[in-house]
Amino acid sequence: MAKSGTDIAAQCAGIMEDVRNGVFKPVYLLMGEESYYPELVCRAIVDNCLQDYEKDFNETICYGGDVTVEQVVSAARRFPMMAERQLVVVKEAQALKGIEGLSVYTSEPLDSTVLVLLFHSAKLDKRLSLYKSIQKTGVIVDSPAVRDYEIGNWIINFYRSKGLQIAPEAASLLGESAGTDLSVIAAETEKLLRNLPEGTRQVSVQDIEKNVGISREFSVFELTRELSARNAAKALKIASRLGSGAKFAMPPAVSALYTHFYRLLKYEAFLMGNPRPSREDAAAVLGVNPFFVREYDTAVRNYPLQRTMAIISLLSEYDFRGKGGNGEAAAPEELLVELTAKILSA
Repeated sequence: MAKSGTDIAAQCAGIMEDVRNGVFKPVYLLMGEESYYPELVCRAIVDNCLQDYEKDFNETICYGGDVTVEQVVSAARRFPMMAERQLVVVKEAQALKGIEGLSVYTSEPLDSTVLVLLFHSAKLDKRLSLYKSIQKTGVIVDSPAVRDYEIGNWIINFYRSKGLQIAPEAASLLGESAGTDLSVIAAETEKLLRNLPEGTRQVSVQDIEKNVGISREFSVFELTRELSARNAAKALKIASRLGSGAKFAMPPAVSALYTHFYRLLKYEAFLMGNPRPSREDAAAVLGVNPFFVREYDTAVRNYPLQRTMAIISLLSEYDFRGKGGNGEAAAPEELLVELTAKILSA
């Protein structure tokens, strides 16, 4: 079973704590669909493996497309000079031709070498002997992509790891702005922290709006809220303003709406057998923070099961049209307003 974002965060925190304490494994395979955690661990290893004065003779950092397997093996088999260990890092290791040949080294690595294979948004085939040998002699980080419906909770946990609390609405707004690219979220967070007053521990929607440059009033997050309440005037106004934005793209907006109504469909099915669930049980089924359960309770009353199914079918149509299907010529703003109106009248 693939690890969740929380599992990967905990695993990487443990690895980074070890390297800060001078505890290293001979081989690290850092890979996955998302690159934030692999690169974070790689940076921690590079920062802590050697003293600055040891790096000239004991640090080799190269790229997979620029070296051969033989060169990597040769570098890894060298002994350190006037240091306890040496470091060999292969970045973008997915570009290394014949990478399977590294198993001749990883099956019996030197204790005095730290070899790091860093894949960028890619994975090593788990059936290869290279992967299996690293399982025995080293450490593997396999970082899965964080799905759009998971990003709000990931942001909340990420901020908690930094000693901060972020309001669920603020987390959703940040997720809408940054998408599921964890590196972008981390960079936006660092920018935010530099601009917040010293000692701040609570991050609000207003903080995100001011420092990240996105308005809650005209966002997909707010559009789904008004659609849930079937507030036609506000929903259509948001759709018009949102769709006319310079950075607006129809496919991500449709994806967010699809996620919302698919959650609603799951919730409606769940309520058939559990008419009065606890807030926590409802949140678990929906895959959202308990804060948002009230919105879905409102949506359930406004969109019965058959209507929700019709809307999901409608969203599939507009996903196709938003990507230019059938030579679609309508402007994104027109498409979003049209879609919003059809959802309200479904």
